[in-house]
Amino acid sequence: MLALCSGASFMAFLDLSIVSIAFPDLLDDFPGTPLTTVTWVLSGYTILLAAVLTPAGRIADSVGRRTVFLWSLALFTAASLGCAVAPSVAWLIAARFVQGAAAGGMIPAALGLILASTPRERIARAVGTWSAVAGFSAVVGPAAGGLLLDAFGWRSVFYVNLPLCGAMLAAAVVLLPARWSRGTGGGLPDAVGGVALALGIGGVVGALTEGDAWGWADARTIGLGLAGLALVAVAVLRSRTHAAPALEVPLWRDPVFRTANLGLGMLTMTMFVWMLAAPLFAADIWHWSVPRTAGALSIGAVSSMAGSLAAGRLTRPAAQVKVAVLGALSFAGSNAIWASDLFGPTPDFLGGWLPAAVLGGGGLGLALTCLSSLAAGAVPPPMFAGGLGMTLTVRQVGGAVGVAGFASIMASGPAPGGIPSFHHVFVAAMAVNVVCAAVVCAMLTMLRPKPARTAAAVVARTPRDGGTPTG
Repeated sequence: MLALCSGASFMAFLDLSIVSIAFPDLLDDFPGTPLTTVTWVLSGYTILLAAVLTPAGRIADSVGRRTVFLWSLALFTAASLGCAVAPSVAWLIAARFVQGAAAGGMIPAALGLILASTPRERIARAVGTWSAVAGFSAVVGPAAGGLLLDAFGWRSVFYVNLPLCGAMLAAAVVLLPARWSRGTGGGLPDAVGGVALALGIGGVVGALTEGDAWGWADARTIGLGLAGLALVAVAVLRSRTHAAPALEVPLWRDPVFRTANLGLGMLTMTMFVWMLAAPLFAADIWHWSVPRTAGALSIGAVSSMAGSLAAGRLTRPAAQVKVAVLGALSFAGSNAIWASDLFGPTPDFLGGWLPAAVLGGGGLGLALTCLSSLAAGAVPPPMFAGGLGMTLTVRQVGGAVGVAGFASIMASGPAPGGIPSFHHVFVAAMAVNVVCAAVVCAMLTMLRPKPARTAAAVVARTPRDGGTPTG
């Protein structure tokens, strides 16, 4: 179960980043297409993934996680084939929208299956394994895409999904117990609220994704962002009173769930910055080849997996909080190295890249896994898929903010795209990670048990006339 569901999530997260390196080939294959249009091959997937995660998780809880997982995996496979044979950019973008929606249904259903089939005391380890696999896919996406492109062309990025997803689909039909096809029986979530939530998140992420290209003061950016926020507000208001809400509002009243998600959003914001900046710096500044860049990126990926697996062994919430703080500070230290003179015009693998990759990848693995486990531990079993869907949505929105911030900083300054711009990006990322560490550290007070009432407190509440204490 763990291997199968983690593998499906691996494919979903891999397709989030693997196509980013294919833009030059797409422009060559479809001459005359503006770059702003081609960027929707990535943006369309991101927007639909973020928009569908939460309502899909709620549907998985209601109608059955196995059912949603199988249908989503089948649709993801079909959409991958549609992308691979796309005769035009419009076809490719449309297929990527469908693929992103399928991934948005597949991920929370897969994670819900893992959590529902794992004993409570082993949830942290299961989440650690899942996080390691997901983190590995996000880091190696550009490198794997580059190797496939170099050997077989951009269509191979999508063709490679077909045998892998086909094998997982067959295994899922055989191996997943039929009992996981049954939901909680609470009925489908509020359709109006679900559509409003999906469109609202899509609008917000779309505005953040396209803001740098359109202009932050452009009417399209402002209008799309405000419309998205308004629709999210509609979904929240309906969810407060609806019998089968699209959004599990009570979960956000839990301070541990709320703070863990805030930390995850900030970490993912800086992780997406790292994913974009590292291969770009290696190619544009140090002029490394694709294979060399792929090998260098694998260091951070392996370090991230090691951190995730180590953090997955922790079971005490207080220990998870402390390790998450350590991980966030480690990632901040990695950003400090990137922002230093070690990353100048002359390549420095041993003094710069190696320590930054080990420190950053390991820190990310520790922090993301611990915070994901804390968020999962705050979710009641009947709400697993819906609650974790919301957590994953927060991460995608954080990633969109990171992408937008990266593009904005890189385009500003006296030498856009130069070494100073990269350094400014990593200084900003370092500051975000330090703030994240402070926010997560505050969770220690939320985990402390309330002190027992003392005899002195009881005496203090005793009426002066000698009557019975009200306490």
